[in-house]
Amino acid sequence: MYSLLLTILLLFSCTDRQKETATKKQENLPIAYHDHYDTAVRTIHVFVALCDNKYQGIVPVPPAIGNGQDPDNNLYWGCGYGVRSYFKKSKSWKLIKQYKVDSIIMERLLFKNTKANYYLIADAYNGKYIRQCTAAFLKSCSGQIKDTLRVNGITVGTNGNSKLLAYIGHDGFMDFNLAGSFESADNKTRDAIILACISKKYFQPYLTQTRANPIAWSTGLMSPEAYTLHDALEAYINNEPAANIRNSAAAAYSKYQHCSQKAARNLIVSGW
Repeated sequence: MYSLLLTILLLFSCTDRQKETATKKQENLPIAYHDHYDTAVRTIHVFVALCDNKYQGIVPVPPAIGNGQDPDNNLYWGCGYGVRSYFKKSKSWKLIKQYKVDSIIMERLLFKNTKANYYLIADAYNGKYIRQCTAAFLKSCSGQIKDTLRVNGITVGTNGNSKLLAYIGHDGFMDFNLAGSFESADNKTRDAIILACISKKYFQPYLTQTRANPIAWSTGLMSPEAYTLHDALEAYINNEPAANIRNSAAAAYSKYQHCSQKAARNLIVSGW
């Protein structure tokens, strides 16, 4: 019952508030290239904007899970259906490393897939910095930011060196715009998943610039919990077509949100 009430609260939290009258300058994210990595290893980079009652335009959720500076208890990270908790319990992923990056990226997780040569990097962004999280996701989709990590004696690609980029959290574009260009820096097409309320409508003008391929995003209000991403990735890593990836995501959403398969498929869509 508590989970159901929380879901209802989350849906109403994603109201389309009037945007700020003055668009702030784009966050100071430098264009960075670090291209030397093992191309035989594929990576997925997940950007999570921690749920934040204080700094995001949402109807407040219970304080314990809506503190964007507390990843351990945050709705999208440390809670049962948060990215950290859900993926740590998955038989498909093994946690390799867990550490704090800085005051903006409050925690980074590195997982290795147990069935395929894939690594998953998940970054928990301080909820106060949802703008930076959103901009970093888009700049990674465009190849404007590329980076690497050293793990198990090999160098793996992150950000724009990843095969797939994912954003999880509140749809900040309901509250603000981002200035500047997100044009592709290298004409490469990366795959993208955006689990946020009405993400197809609000992210589309920005994602179009990046040349990324949207394999799953939403047409309405949603709860962006980790099971949807997890099951989408199961199909993705198996090289299934976009339709199957979307169907896997929708099936997970239907199961955990107790809605019909048809409703979930109408909510989570693939392509432009």
